[in-house]
Amino acid sequence: MSTSPSASELHRCVADFLTALAREDASPHTRRAYAGDLRQFVTFAAAKTARGQPLRWDALLVREWLAELYRRKLRPVTLRRKLAALRSFFQFLVQQGTLEVNPARLTATPKAPKTLPRVLTAEQINRFLDALASQPEQPRLVRDTAILELLYGCGLRVSELVGLDEADLDAAEGWLRVRGKGRKERQVPIPGRAAETLRRYLAVRRPAPGERALFLNPRGHRLTDRSVRNIVKRYARGLAGDPSLHPHSFRHAYATHLLAEGADLRAIQELLGHARLSTTQKYTQLSLQDLIAIYDRTHPRA
Repeated sequence: MSTSPSASELHRCVADFLTALAREDASPHTRRAYAGDLRQFVTFAAAKTARGQPLRWDALLVREWLAELYRRKLRPVTLRRKLAALRSFFQFLVQQGTLEVNPARLTATPKAPKTLPRVLTAEQINRFLDALASQPEQPRLVRDTAILELLYGCGLRVSELVGLDEADLDAAEGWLRVRGKGRKERQVPIPGRAAETLRRYLAVRRPAPGERALFLNPRGHRLTDRSVRNIVKRYARGLAGDPSLHPHSFRHAYATHLLAEGADLRAIQELLGHARLSTTQKYTQLSLQDLIAIYDRTHPRA
């Protein structure tokens, strides 16, 4: 019969779990998020033992931790991710024989509110990208323009964009090989504006020796998620006066505008790399909202 690990042993178990995730080729973003979540949980458990409380690795402990997170007023989407990290970790310990059962398996997942993202109109997107193109050209601006054109033109997640290698770009045929969630690959067409900005960027791209990444920092190494978020925020504040814009804003706009122009929902699902059609269907709700707004503005009997 396996015994529950002590709080100190869990630190080693977390390290083993993260190593296993790396071997399975989980994305760096997932590994960083899970590492922070699990270390936070182990710290919570260790604090209980420091107060002299008996430590039982069961569903009650998981619910106590979630209750503590609720008290901190974390968003439901954050709570869902932390619970997912805990479930994966405990399942790993079950497979290793450290635990007999997964104590997080039966814990109810916090419900996330069904909110629809604000979507930029085609006019707003075009005005923003045109303003960017009108700036005095320099190597960093050429790179940043290519990034923003690709975020909107191909509907990429930020993790997918920074994960691109130069070899993933087929400039002659106008296609991009994208590695999405679960390392699933898909082919995405590159629109004309994005292709032109990529051509200009490749002419000034200066990679460090051995670097394969498509988008580089000034030292010639792969850009990080955070760097791209900061790039988007800087131009959104300076050119659009809207610091709330983020990389995913362009992905939302990409899908919504395709749907509004008559693209098939299944085709949009493939282009976005969604595993389930239900994930893509939220964009039909966004389009309906747009139609209702147009009706309210224009119909004489609205």
